[in-house]
Amino acid sequence: MLLRLTFLAGLLASPFAHAQSTVGPCPDKPGWSDPARPAHIYGNTWYVGTCGISAILITSPQGHVLVDGATEKAAPLIEANIRALGFKVTDIRYIVSSHEHFDHVGGIAQIQKDSSAVVVAREPAASTLEHGKNDRSDPQFGVLDPFSPILNIRRIKDGEALSLGNLTLTAHATPAHTAGSTSWTWESCESGTCRRMVYADSLTAISADGYRFSDEQAHPGEIATFRKTLKAVADLPCDILMTPHPGASHLFARLGPGATQPLVDTTACARYAQGAGTYLDARLNREKEGDSK
Repeated sequence: MLLRLTFLAGLLASPFAHAQSTVGPCPDKPGWSDPARPAHIYGNTWYVGTCGISAILITSPQGHVLVDGATEKAAPLIEANIRALGFKVTDIRYIVSSHEHFDHVGGIAQIQKDSSAVVVAREPAASTLEHGKNDRSDPQFGVLDPFSPILNIRRIKDGEALSLGNLTLTAHATPAHTAGSTSWTWESCESGTCRRMVYADSLTAISADGYRFSDEQAHPGEIATFRKTLKAVADLPCDILMTPHPGASHLFARLGPGATQPLVDTTACARYAQGAGTYLDARLNREKEGDSK
């Protein structure tokens, strides 16, 4: 589902003075909680995450939306990045997430407490967020850390809109990496040019040892659902792609005057889905050979 955001001209005049053009410096193999500088992406869209895990702030005069909260250790880093840009944590009205794993939602409980924001999620992610741990339906069950349970969750359905002043948000169900995986899209404008922003969830077919995506009896319809999601992501209106792991979309290489790759790429979502499909096919072939890693 689509998340559209429209903002007023001139909204970003003050924060630009605080923004960095690049996220680094980050190590070659960044940790999930390694601190990073905040950076401007486009229009009212800002990177406030860590070197290894994305968190995206989308701003408006009526309040802000935070996408993902990274790890529990990263929560104060995200809040510091938001303040460094000249925004207030207490102006966050909604927090949405990509998928229900500790490395992406571990910091949400603290940020929610500090901001009084409402967390918005669709099922089955919402129930997992409330319990603070994953169940056996998750391919990575048994190797995932628990996280602080999250309260005050507003359920949203596939295709349902969420409004905040000038912002209109819609979520897109993209079950693949987890059953609750959700991708988000919106529109950000800058100097009269609007871009279709996509925060596409992880699409990797990875699991704990012993889990078989091809086991139709244990996981009926999972492969068909996975492939449906890949097509849905490939078909998204897509100018600027962001992902929960920034390296998956080469985000840092696309930011700032020293960028080595283009920020705007209308083929990025299709190529992202194609790469995930190739990985899925390789995984299924390994399973046929008896390897479920």
